[in-house]
Amino acid sequence: MLDLEVVPERSLGNEQWELTLGMPLAQAVAILQKYCRIIKNVQVLYSEQAPLSHDLILNLTQDGIKLLFDAFNQRLKVIEVYDLTKVKLKYCGVHFNSQAIAPTIEQIDQSFGATHPGVYNSAEQLFHLNFRGLSFSFQLDSWTEAPKYEPNFAHGLASLQIPHGATVKRMYIYNGNSLQDTRAPGMPLSCFLGNVYAESVDVLRDGTGPSGLRLRLLAAGCGPGVLADAKMRVFERSVYFGDSCQDVLSTLGSPHKVFYKSEDKMKIHSPSPHKQVPSKCNDYFFNYFTLGVDILFDANTHKVKKFVLHTNYPGHYNFNIYHRCEFKIPLTIKRESADCQTETCTTYSKWDSIQDLLGHPVEKPVVLHRSSSPNNTNPFGSTFCFGLQRMIFEVMQNNHIASVTLYGPPKPSTHTRTAELP
Repeated sequence: MLDLEVVPERSLGNEQWELTLGMPLAQAVAILQKYCRIIKNVQVLYSEQAPLSHDLILNLTQDGIKLLFDAFNQRLKVIEVYDLTKVKLKYCGVHFNSQAIAPTIEQIDQSFGATHPGVYNSAEQLFHLNFRGLSFSFQLDSWTEAPKYEPNFAHGLASLQIPHGATVKRMYIYNGNSLQDTRAPGMPLSCFLGNVYAESVDVLRDGTGPSGLRLRLLAAGCGPGVLADAKMRVFERSVYFGDSCQDVLSTLGSPHKVFYKSEDKMKIHSPSPHKQVPSKCNDYFFNYFTLGVDILFDANTHKVKKFVLHTNYPGHYNFNIYHRCEFKIPLTIKRESADCQTETCTTYSKWDSIQDLLGHPVEKPVVLHRSSSPNNTNPFGSTFCFGLQRMIFEVMQNNHIASVTLYGPPKPSTHTRTAELP
């Protein structure tokens, strides 16, 4: 049985690990994976057709704990303990819930002190006792006597006469004063772990298509001195097609991983007559997992030739490998009655709405099957790739965009280069 410390408005954890409000989904999953011998039977709950309409939930069924992540920014919003018989809980080092100590109303009052009057929800038949960043729910149907509800009690406050011995059914840890209005806080400094995160990524474009990325980055920096307080730093960096490997390293830092392509499975769709000629050396990716970005370099010139932006939707084959990339892509829309206009595609745009903006049918997609080995099947199904304005949009079956691949400008042919020589 887990023995955990409760920190209102902040976290739930012990000396080995801590689940902190504002923590990215990937970090929480990494903790659960590391302690898989202790924390078992974890469920991932999400809406398959409308992933943005409901929170993304990690359900620790063996320990009676749910971790609710905001559907948009994928940071930890609420920690819910829904079965207090499966876990030990303490506050300031003193247990208020264990096999020997029942979490009664008297025990909560003794451990946490006085608070505002409770709130009764008649639909749920639950009485909620709220502290800042912490709520306890008491169920009424187990009480022998019906609670006395007096709407016009002293000072205009509704009052419930709670019987002695009423025990906690659920506990919530959240940010702010209200569980209903709470939002996931910004990522705490303790979660940076030396990484750089992308607050937003803007796709830059020229007359023909994308030309590069402008990234607004977040990092935890320290001032001078060993004991200086760490604080968050915000800065902007830009990378462009044609930048060298050294340029990207000096701009964004070292990647989390370098991946060498063994083959190009999309080569068959190329008009080039050399599609069957094997390459002598392999192009390679810089994988920036916390930015949600991959950068592909040409094996011969070592210059940027592709960017890949990942949206990290649940139900995609690569889910939880990358953090969500909050991108904005300007699309050139041609209108019959006016000049070209620019519309913005974001991480949360649906492919149907993009097609409506374009005003003309897009070519049939390339169907992309992914699997870890030839004998395995992808449990999430295929995705569809649409080419548009030097970009490839990978679209899931629920119409959300899984990734966007940006291509650099086409290379001038040999004939053109020769003609330009003096």
